[in-house]
Amino acid sequence: MYEDILLPTDGSSTTVQALDHALAIADAHDARIHVLYVQDKRRYMAADADTTDEIKQAIEMEGERALDDAQVRIEDEGVDCLTQLDEGIPDRRIVEYADEADIDVIVMGTHGKTGPEQIATLGSTTERVVKRAGTPVLVVDLS
Repeated sequence: MYEDILLPTDGSSTTVQALDHALAIADAHDARIHVLYVQDKRRYMAADADTTDEIKQAIEMEGERALDDAQVRIEDEGVDCLTQLDEGIPDRRIVEYADEADIDVIVMGTHGKTGPEQIATLGSTTERVVKRAGTPVLVVDLS
């Protein structure tokens, strides 16, 4: 039933709890985990032209670190792992990736770097993914 699992990450410590669930599913179904980090272009588009490159580089380094951390943990558990560093609007890119890679389930937490206060608002990336995805989404309560 589950061959390909998508774990979006923003590099926050709460991703670890969602990763635990993704690993359990992967182990039970001999599935592969795709880890996706989306560099949110809104974080640098509003910046001054003088700082745009510096911000983009910092976000890219953050993404590479998040992907490396997840990949090491996943492979240590003996699970196949694919990583992808992308750019765009996170919720949109997560849904697009899920469609493109024929993902069977998306596993993500209730909140990441935006904080738990975002759960109550319509601004939550997780909420937007749940509404837009044609793929099942397992939402891990991280409160």
